[in-house]
Amino acid sequence: MSDVIIIGAGLSGLRAADLLGDRHDIVLLEARDRVGGRALAHTFANGDTADLGGQWVGPGQDRLYALIERLGMTTYPLWDSGDRLILNREKLGRYTGTIPKLPPHVLLNVHLMMTRFDAMAAELDPASPWTHPKATEWDQQTVGQWMHKHAFTRQAFDIFAVGIGAVFTAEPHEISLLHALFYARAGTSLDNLLATTGGAQQDRVHGDMAGVAQRLAAGLGDRVRLNHPVERIAWGDDGVTVTAAGTRFSARRAILALPPTQAVRLRYDPVLPSRRAALWQRMPPGACIKCIAQYETPFWRENGLAGQAVGPDLEVRVTFDNSEAGKTAGLLLGFIEGDHARHWSGRDPDERKAAVLAAFARLFGDQALNPIDYVDQDWIAEEYTRGCYAALMGPGVWTSLGMELRQPVGPIHVAGTETATRYYGYFEGALQAAERAVEEVEAALAAG
Repeated sequence: MSDVIIIGAGLSGLRAADLLGDRHDIVLLEARDRVGGRALAHTFANGDTADLGGQWVGPGQDRLYALIERLGMTTYPLWDSGDRLILNREKLGRYTGTIPKLPPHVLLNVHLMMTRFDAMAAELDPASPWTHPKATEWDQQTVGQWMHKHAFTRQAFDIFAVGIGAVFTAEPHEISLLHALFYARAGTSLDNLLATTGGAQQDRVHGDMAGVAQRLAAGLGDRVRLNHPVERIAWGDDGVTVTAAGTRFSARRAILALPPTQAVRLRYDPVLPSRRAALWQRMPPGACIKCIAQYETPFWRENGLAGQAVGPDLEVRVTFDNSEAGKTAGLLLGFIEGDHARHWSGRDPDERKAAVLAAFARLFGDQALNPIDYVDQDWIAEEYTRGCYAALMGPGVWTSLGMELRQPVGPIHVAGTETATRYYGYFEGALQAAERAVEEVEAALAAG
């Protein structure tokens, strides 16, 4: 019998194993044939690589920076020099800063919405958002309903909706206002989560974020079992028995480091407490397809452009210059999110590629139609993820069930970024959640 079984080799599960491995007998079970979870890299024909999953790290994400340094890896800043673009009502314009150049009354409205949203978020305790005096009021409405009250023009509504889509990969009407405020508070502010330099999208990792996961796994050796999808977890006072790929593993404790919709798919004996099952069933992931076009050079820089663009009416509503520092090729990154992602998920890859490149060309010119390579990742179709970036909560979930989120189920402890109080939905949150789960497990083991 092991001390601890960890289920899920994303960054949270890997970090939990990393923390426990020197002191305890552990086994880490992963359904896929790779580690990393929502960290995934792609190698282009010319040998360059790029992250198809999560990729950024920014100020305040101290755990992730420290881990990157410990693993002998380095970071570099996202290209953020030059003008940004907005395509609004068929008119292409340049701007600087986070908020696009808009008519003064629209710009003022968007600014006031951002200011009000972040002021509300700042009032929350991210460890217990349901305790806020207005928690019920905020949890009974969607972000979309709040936006309709505070956006005085359609333009202001549409621009704010682009920001919501970029952060949550969902439509405003899908998300509880309380959840959105919590998410922003956990990541400092909505403004921080949208920002590049000085914000959550400031830096990238040489060797890719997937490389961070691979190096963690390398240090764990044969304690990592790939191609071991868990089918059943039997639990009781004497510990847990996990059945995976036809093999039974027993331990005194377990850490479940899976997204909620994956955790609830497993069979439990005895069955999950009803409130925990209800919570996980009500935490669907966002919808995202990440698209990267590779060009001989980052040609947009020659025109004084940063590669960052906003197109509220396009299939790809936000773009970034994703080129790696020190490489000659240029990478243009775009996200298909929310309803657009659900529309394109599972569609013909060539048709989807053509739609993405057409969107790039609307923003950066016809040169964008002719990349030397292209790749996209449909996270909705990924069997053991089924969406990105993170789980969301609709109206009423936080105030009725949210207090269950981090509670152990008998000897089963929970990790994963969806249990974080700091940078929920980010790899930083995954690391924080791992630390908390490990503390719980070690205390339980010490107590016998």
